[in-house]
Amino acid sequence: MLLDEQIAGKAGFESTKYIWSDAGIAEAVKILLNESNTLFDDMRKQIAGYPELKKMLYAILFYGQSFAYNPDNYAIDIGRMFGFLGECNGQAVVANRIFETRIYNLFLSEELLDNKSYIAASEIKNQFIREGYLNMDVVMAKFMQHFTEVYADSSDTFKEENGRRLFLLYLKPIINGKGNYYIEAQTRNQRRTDVVIDYLGQQHVVEMKIWRGEEYNRRGEEQLFDYLEYYHLDKGYLLSFNFNKKKQAGIKEINHKGKRILEVVV
Repeated sequence: MLLDEQIAGKAGFESTKYIWSDAGIAEAVKILLNESNTLFDDMRKQIAGYPELKKMLYAILFYGQSFAYNPDNYAIDIGRMFGFLGECNGQAVVANRIFETRIYNLFLSEELLDNKSYIAASEIKNQFIREGYLNMDVVMAKFMQHFTEVYADSSDTFKEENGRRLFLLYLKPIINGKGNYYIEAQTRNQRRTDVVIDYLGQQHVVEMKIWRGEEYNRRGEEQLFDYLEYYHLDKGYLLSFNFNKKKQAGIKEINHKGKRILEVVV
């Protein structure tokens, strides 16, 4: 319905060929995620009304925690009843990507008014867009600068638990209204999370991970390379949260099997 009634005829979607394309689907998803409807209104109310369910959803999405699927668990049972949770390989998972992204947006929206990352990006968001294109190099560089300046004195535990959430909060005002992001569920864990950003038909892949040594870092480069191959991209981004006291924070660009990877260490 969205494709036929709201996408058709818009600039860039004048013919069926373009409407039923990856760009058309991405545009439809963007519209759907920004809608206010009874389904999403009910989701918000139910999550607010069941703190145990909210806590589990937050842990799954932001901390990459795994929970064995057990319908006798109260939070899982409630999530299953409302259709928010399902089962995959014996684990409790968010039922689908639309629900997942909407719940991410819900949780992030609760922090926007006083979150330093969101505010910082909002104040300079025009710097990130050049001629309609999202300049991810600048996004990554500015986030590194912000994170270093604001959170340098925070505990390692705080930074490890919140680093990836803070990056999503930083990203939110930059792409708001014109882009979306989603998290690759199979890579979301306590050590690694892959974010795919879609901005006006452009895609960017950012791998966020906790530093676990050089060997683990090389595996991260290889995994990111596989994603770049899948999405037919020549460049990707690696955001490492490093808590080694002798770390070298900064930015460098490396070449991995013909792909360019901008690695940012904070």
